[in-house]
Amino acid sequence: MQKKNRNTNTSHSTSPPWGELEGVIIGITGGIGSGKSTVAHLFEMMGYPVYYADVRSKWLMNNDPDIKAQLIATFGEKVYPGYLDRQALANIVFKDKKALKKLNAISHPAVEKDFLQWRKAQNSPIIFKEAAILFESGSYLSVDKTICITAPEIIRVKRVMQRDGASAKQVQERIANQWPDEKKVALANFVINADDTKLVIPQALSVLEELA
Repeated sequence: MQKKNRNTNTSHSTSPPWGELEGVIIGITGGIGSGKSTVAHLFEMMGYPVYYADVRSKWLMNNDPDIKAQLIATFGEKVYPGYLDRQALANIVFKDKKALKKLNAISHPAVEKDFLQWRKAQNSPIIFKEAAILFESGSYLSVDKTICITAPEIIRVKRVMQRDGASAKQVQERIANQWPDEKKVALANFVINADDTKLVIPQALSVLEELA
């Protein structure tokens, strides 16, 4: 685990956007297949609340009527043949950056609103927010510290192929729409190496010690 001294949210030296709620918010991010969800689950097993932004985004796109209407208006009925066809949507947005930007403009505000509601129900000195594009979306500005999970691209591609049944090409298209590790690491307060050469649990515990 590498500790970074950079303060990623100095622009919020005044009142933060979420108000005077208690609890330090720690953002967990990393590219697809990096192992960020594994690290998030570790913190959850240790008793800390974790908000899974990507999971909630999928739930909202399936269940929120306003989001559903916006997605259909933007991408057509083909993405909702009675349910959210994630593959059909992925085929559109991961090959067209303008389309991806439109999707993010619909989903990100909804996720942020959902996160604030979730946070009100938490009672913990530290809470975690796991999000794949925490830096790319600018959401890192609304957390107190950030952890970036890293792994070589070849390992990430293999993991996602095994997990999702996707082709190498499909995974690489998704990776191309995310920032490279170097750019995220430069902004992160902490870095956890999840390339299978180092144990993740000691690195996660080290982060908690620094946060205590």
